[in-house]
Amino acid sequence: MTATPLLGLKVVEFTHMVMGPAVGHILASLGAEVVRVEPIGGDQTRRLLGSGAGYFPMYNRHKDSICLDLKAEEGLRIATQLAERADILIENFRPGALDRLGLGYDALKGANPRLIYCSEKGFLPGPYESRTALDEVAQMMGGLAYMTGPPGRPLRAGASVIDVTGGMFGVIAVLAAVEERHRTGKGQKVQSSLFETTVYLVGQHMAQKAVTGRAADPMPARISAWAIYDVFETADDSHVFIGVVTDALWQKFCELFGLDDLWADLALRKNNERVLARDRLMPQVRALVKTFARDDIIARLDGTGLPFAPIGRPEDMFDDPHLLASGGLEAVTLDDGRATLLPGLPIEMDGVRPGGGDALPAPGRDTQAVLAALGYDADAISALIAKGAAA
Repeated sequence: MTATPLLGLKVVEFTHMVMGPAVGHILASLGAEVVRVEPIGGDQTRRLLGSGAGYFPMYNRHKDSICLDLKAEEGLRIATQLAERADILIENFRPGALDRLGLGYDALKGANPRLIYCSEKGFLPGPYESRTALDEVAQMMGGLAYMTGPPGRPLRAGASVIDVTGGMFGVIAVLAAVEERHRTGKGQKVQSSLFETTVYLVGQHMAQKAVTGRAADPMPARISAWAIYDVFETADDSHVFIGVVTDALWQKFCELFGLDDLWADLALRKNNERVLARDRLMPQVRALVKTFARDDIIARLDGTGLPFAPIGRPEDMFDDPHLLASGGLEAVTLDDGRATLLPGLPIEMDGVRPGGGDALPAPGRDTQAVLAALGYDADAISALIAKGAAA
């Protein structure tokens, strides 16, 4: 059984790269019927190399694919028909790109007043809105890269966190608009953006400045709120993160590792005092952890309530026992027929994980079925394909 709370919602998607497809993937995983409109031959995102090679398989599962030439009159007419019958439209092209094709919200809302039009952009309306933005651009502009790298060395986060989170905010806006449509019967245009998403994520550091009067230091140079809250080297040259974030956990930590001398020091019983004594504490704790192999210290910490984490790599997640046992990974058949596992939505609904196994759609895999659902007969479909308006 698969959770399908959005069953019955029809979505048409004009997107590329990550941010827009992430919106469609989340909605599709929740049961919406998503038709992904690709150019003839398929979205160029399918053919990216290097760090982009995973974009398409990660964010385009559970969708139908139709290939259209939007520069051809017939292809544009089909796209318009899809939009006019949809509950939700998603797009993330440059500002004005779909408007010039007659696929902007103002052009569509007359024929489809219930349409919820989700526009994913680099910036919300304002002085920057015409700028070209990417995930990395937003991280640099919005303060996240500054906070991630050491002083003087801004560093982007190690995943497309702004593209994906911006897509999540797009989904939130879409679902809010669906709920409002239940009351009003009307759709609306909703937007989310890379830059504003980044600023929201660094809002805690802005609030820190507002509260303390002191600007936040980059995370590698920060003064932690806790004395023991760091990555430690183990005897086998591996690493593990350990956090001691309450006074009760400090007592447990000392008992667990036989640190009677530290527990006997009454000046260390309270968190803030331990933070002030961090330079004295950390060498002793680092030396202690260095006497344990990685698996040994994990075994000792597991089940104690102390926050800890081995330092995992993305490729380690394929074999993670928790993900495998809990249904956190979905079976996916790639374009070339190979089978793999990829993360499903990190939620559970009424005891059920949304999503499920799937095969990625080949470019235009569902073109004929989508056109038939629009009322085209077999001869008309063949003629459109022969003209190159659809594929």
